[in-house]
Amino acid sequence: MRLTLNIWRQANADVQGAMHRYELDGVSEDMSFLEMLDVLNEQLNAKGEEPIAFDSDCREGICGMCGLMINGMAHGPEVTTTCQLHMRSFNDGDEITIEPWRAEAFPVVKDLCVDRGALDRMIQSGGYISANTGSAPEANSVPAARDKAMRAFNVATCIGCGACVAACPNGSASLFVGAKITHLGELPQGQPERDSRVVGMVAQHDHEGFGGCTNIGECTAACPKEIPMDVISQLNKDLRTALKNGH
Repeated sequence: MRLTLNIWRQANADVQGAMHRYELDGVSEDMSFLEMLDVLNEQLNAKGEEPIAFDSDCREGICGMCGLMINGMAHGPEVTTTCQLHMRSFNDGDEITIEPWRAEAFPVVKDLCVDRGALDRMIQSGGYISANTGSAPEANSVPAARDKAMRAFNVATCIGCGACVAACPNGSASLFVGAKITHLGELPQGQPERDSRVVGMVAQHDHEGFGGCTNIGECTAACPKEIPMDVISQLNKDLRTALKNGH
């Protein structure tokens, strides 16, 4: 497979970036998208050129490190992570445009790498349970309704990749915050800090420069873990309750 790649190159956050064009031949349909970039970087290294910087870690769709805009879509044409996207989703002769996440709260570090520390800071502002529980308790010592436990488990699959932010026209992280709020809010252990959690996370969300949610739905459509939009409704409901309670 022969491809034409238009890739965003930017040395650091303080300089202007630009698209660069590369021709790549011999791409196997069995390669992952990141393996294809590895092949391109090997060729650039062989020519003495600067390789393209991009994020990756587990390459198993678990860690959330990978994240690219591929032909204008977060993670590309399939509902999966970039590392689990395979070249069989493309055709010989295709022209592919590859960019970093585009959001004010995700400044470019280099090339395709962005700083997603804003997501970590939102977690630090309330997305946790502070009680020291010690060793793991016996599973049935804190009863939890099955439907609530299952919902908590389902939304806890969020890997914090930032695709929801990149896909949103407003650059909102409401799906991410909603997933964390819902995950902890469904569990008995999350109740003592429920009000302070949502107020703190929403305040940090706005401080970081994320946009407001207008329920367009691009976030959940791009989410590789298919987090549902109803977590945003839960976020809004919890926020109203917290403010009514004087937080």
